[in-house]
Amino acid sequence: MQSVFDWTEQTLGLSLEMQKAILTSLAAILILVIARKLLLRVVKRSSGDLSVRYKWRKFSSYAAFAFGVIVVGNIWFRGFQSLSTYFGLLSAGIAIALQIPLVNLAGWFFILWRKPFAVGDRIEIGDVRGDVIDQRIFMFSMMEIGKWVDAEQSTGRIVHVPNGMIFSEALANYTLGFHFIWNEIPVLVTFESDWKTAKKLLSRIANEHSAEIAENYGAEFQKASDQMMIHFSALTPIVYTSVKDSGVLLTIRYLCDPRRRRGSEEKIWEAILEAFADSDTIDLAYPTQRQFLNFAEGKKGFAGKSVKD
Repeated sequence: MQSVFDWTEQTLGLSLEMQKAILTSLAAILILVIARKLLLRVVKRSSGDLSVRYKWRKFSSYAAFAFGVIVVGNIWFRGFQSLSTYFGLLSAGIAIALQIPLVNLAGWFFILWRKPFAVGDRIEIGDVRGDVIDQRIFMFSMMEIGKWVDAEQSTGRIVHVPNGMIFSEALANYTLGFHFIWNEIPVLVTFESDWKTAKKLLSRIANEHSAEIAENYGAEFQKASDQMMIHFSALTPIVYTSVKDSGVLLTIRYLCDPRRRRGSEEKIWEAILEAFADSDTIDLAYPTQRQFLNFAEGKKGFAGKSVKD
């Protein structure tokens, strides 16, 4: 073995101490890699939960990296009195040369500490919306929703977002705390329609389709209100009335799962179309043009009056 060291020193110009440091570093890294793979294999056999596997995979990666930095740094910088000196010099160099990656690293620590979102949450940050599918030291990845796809369904694209954006962009979390969102469906009926009957029909339909999750969102709201200052006067569906140019607007407001918004709208609209088709006094409105003579078609007080009157 000594002859190999001597040959390497003569051929490559590497001193004996440097050769030992390289071999020791490689051995330490190999041990860490093998230990991590064995740990992940044990976790895979003991748990079938994908989220548990993912957390162990990320935790073992970060732990192996941190431990590797400490071990390798201690091997190469034994001349320093303490590891604090080593980390002080290392951090000073990083701060000067890598400002943007440093901000992303700080963003990663902030995300781990404050937990504004986690893997699996649906969020919007800046002009990007999607489901968080991965978190890393310098960026996190999202399965994009929206854009050219209606009702915030997946586009199929994966967007990588720098962690530093957490400090500069507004973040909206669809699922943190209260796991439901308010959705609205506008239904426009003609002025001639029996809008009161239509409002009752819409209220009944909304309540029928919200009954499946009514028990869940009550418990979720109670849990969220214990953690944050969240208050709603009512969680049950409601129908609001307003007037537009083409008719009476009845707006259904109800709670739904963020990932099932389009499906819930489809079911409610199908029920509305069936109910309105069976009614002789309700018609959906749409932009039209017509001539209206107030003295002939208006209220009785205007009947028989001429245009001059």
